[in-house]
Amino acid sequence: MRRLLGIGAALLLVLAVFAPTALAANPTLPHTGRVLVSTGGDLSVPAGDQADAVVIVNGTATIAGQVNAVVAVDATVILNGATVESIVAVRSPVQLGPNTVVQNDVVTFDSTVTKTGNAVIQGETRDLGSNLAWLGFVIGPLVFLVWLGFLVAAVAAGLLLAALGARQVRAAEGLISHEPGATLLVGIGGVFLPLFLCIALFLTVVGAPLGFAIMFGLWPLVAFAGYLVTGIWIGEWILRQTSPTVVRERPYLAAVIGLVVLQVLAIVPFLAAIASLFGFGAVLLLGWRTFRHHGAGETPISAPAASPSPA
Repeated sequence: MRRLLGIGAALLLVLAVFAPTALAANPTLPHTGRVLVSTGGDLSVPAGDQADAVVIVNGTATIAGQVNAVVAVDATVILNGATVESIVAVRSPVQLGPNTVVQNDVVTFDSTVTKTGNAVIQGETRDLGSNLAWLGFVIGPLVFLVWLGFLVAAVAAGLLLAALGARQVRAAEGLISHEPGATLLVGIGGVFLPLFLCIALFLTVVGAPLGFAIMFGLWPLVAFAGYLVTGIWIGEWILRQTSPTVVRERPYLAAVIGLVVLQVLAIVPFLAAIASLFGFGAVLLLGWRTFRHHGAGETPISAPAASPSPA
C-alpha cells in the first residue's frame, strides 16, 4: 500500500508540475488528443502511430512512433526509431535506440538515460534531484525564518496572555490536567462544528457576515488562544518537574519554555496538532462553563501550593 501511495504521489507530482511544462516547450509534433495510460502493465506505440502523451507506471513502454510527452514512474521506457518531444522519468531507465530523436528535454529523477546508435537529444538532460536540492537550499532558510517569526509572535502573545489572564489560563490548564478526555473531545468538536455552522450561515444573506466573522475572526482567534494555553501548560508541567515546590504568580517563564517546546514539536505537525487540541478544547469548555455561570474559579488548578514567585 505504501508503495502504491508513493507511486501515485510521484505521478501526480510529475503530471501537475512537469508534464505541462514539457508539453508547452517548443511543440513541433501534431496533437490528436490521444493519451495512453498504463499502470502495472506494458504499452506500445508502433511506428506510424501518434499520441499526445504516454503515461506508464510500473511497466514497460515501447515506442517507435511519435509522442509529444512521455511520463514514466517506476517503469522502463524503450524508444526505437521514435520521435518524442519531451520525457519525464522518475525512477525509470530510459533507453534511446537508433534513429530516435528527443526534440526537447529529458527530465529525470533517480533514472538513467542510455543512447545507442544515432539517437539524439536536441534539448538537455536535466536531473530533477539537483533542481529539488537547489530549491530546498533556497526555500529552507525562508521556512526557518517563518518558523522563527511565528515562535517570537507566539511567545509574545503567551507573555501577554500570562500577564492579563493568568487566572483563566490556569483554570484552562486545570481542565487539561483533570479532564483530558473531555477537553480533547471538545477540541475535536470545535474543529468541525463551527465549519458546519459557518456553511449554514453562508447560505443566508443575513447570516453570511456572521459566518465570515466566525470563520476568519473568532474561530482562528480561539484556536490560537488554545495553542498558547497548551504551550503554557507544557511549560508549567516542565517547571513542576524541576522545581515542584515553587508556585509562580504568573506563568511568564512557563509561557516561554512551553511555547518553544511546542514550536519544536510543530516540526512534526501531527504531534503539535494533537497537543493543541487539548488547549483549544480547554478554552472552549472553560468559556462554556463560564457562560453557564459555573465560574472559572471552580475549575481545579493542578499547581501545588507554595510561596509565590514573580516569574
